[in-house]
Amino acid sequence: MMYDYSKLRGRITEKFGSQEAFAEAVNQTPTTISYKLNNKKPLTRNDIIKWAKVLEIAPEEIGVYFFTEQVRECQTL
Repeated sequence: MMYDYSKLRGRITEKFGSQEAFAEAVNQTPTTISYKLNNKKPLTRNDIIKWAKVLEIAPEEIGVYFFTEQVRECQTL
């Protein structure tokens, strides 16, 4: 399953200015952050908890930031 992290990316930029600064705040490499935000590596439960705390995301908003599925366009024949 692929997730749409565009809202999460926006929050990262809003709070930290860049993915690199955010990566430092959560003690991960910028490459790891990029892989996770591009669905190349899964976000763990610990990632979600830590990221939500650092980004000041309320528990009731976690679903919107971390579990919005990507919508794929249907191709017509």
